[in-house]
Amino acid sequence: MTAPGHDHIELTDTHASRRYFRRFGLILQHLVRVAGTMHANDQLSRKDVQVLTDYLTRLDYTFNALSTKYLMVGCGPSRSLGSLTVDKRDSGFPVATELMRMANDAQQASRHLADMPDADELKAQMIRTIIADHESPTRLQFAMSQRLYYEELTRGYLFWAQNDPQWEAMGNEGNRRRFLIHWAVYDSQVNLPVIYLMEVEDSGKVALPKDGFRWPGVQAHLMSQSMAGLTLLTIARGFDADFDDLHPKRLRRYHIGPMYASTYTEQSGPLRQILEQACSSEEDDWALAWTQEELDSDGTREERSGWFGKAQREIYALDPFSDGTAHTGATRTQRAIILPQRPFQVLAELSPPGFGDVHKFVVSPSGQVLRY
Repeated sequence: MTAPGHDHIELTDTHASRRYFRRFGLILQHLVRVAGTMHANDQLSRKDVQVLTDYLTRLDYTFNALSTKYLMVGCGPSRSLGSLTVDKRDSGFPVATELMRMANDAQQASRHLADMPDADELKAQMIRTIIADHESPTRLQFAMSQRLYYEELTRGYLFWAQNDPQWEAMGNEGNRRRFLIHWAVYDSQVNLPVIYLMEVEDSGKVALPKDGFRWPGVQAHLMSQSMAGLTLLTIARGFDADFDDLHPKRLRRYHIGPMYASTYTEQSGPLRQILEQACSSEEDDWALAWTQEELDSDGTREERSGWFGKAQREIYALDPFSDGTAHTGATRTQRAIILPQRPFQVLAELSPPGFGDVHKFVVSPSGQVLRY
């Protein structure tokens, strides 16, 4: 591994790269179980779990694609490809540039595949190289890894840098239609996947998904506001002001990460001590943060819209424990951490300050997730 910058690290070693992707694959599987555990504890609805699971599955496929791309990193011809760059300080995830490159590769994947030998031909050439030439087929293995990478991209269903809003019908609220709008981004400011869910009441004449004017406008507006630096209150009020007949009743944001591991990230404070004391094996050397922000409407008011019209605006409930001048812009914020059993035991023994109100989801050696 090499460190190209103060905050980033390149996984130039084949084994380090494969360990990294294998670990993330397991963590993402655990996250799906965490969502199921939260549903069992009435913290998430069935629809919420379906939406979150969909994005987590897409994220898993994205990591699979990247792992295939960098399968032969550090070996022969792969040096010209470069290596995976990870944000070692703030996230533990790949930098956003990796997903942007992947999106560009996806646009040209079909052309690349057309110019490559098919998988069976590459396998046959590998066998001939091993048996007849008594050589390691490194170049052919690299070609195969790139073919598998482009094949993965053509299948789609990946987590991109921007995942445009989709809608789900939620029935009616009186004479208004109700929709769940969800979207996700890979935030380049923090190099983390962020998932948004917004419940909206629609008082327009035409249902939002069938409205060829409003729906594209809603999509563009929401994607332009999907930045970690903006509070939920700012996002919701901006949406409320721009669309008189759409009423955002509830907005949630899920930050997936950071991921901490002594092998790949630089952490300070209690987590560093916890991982150092707990990590008797590589499987235990990780912890993943999960933050859920929620903003709820607490009523409405009328205000002028245009010359003669009036529009209904939402009044949002803010966290009563914030100081008012530096509020979080949310009704509530719930922090959680997912970690293996051994680091959790060390965390419980040390009991460091700041972790008392953090929900702990503990992964047993069998893969079962328990909440503490």
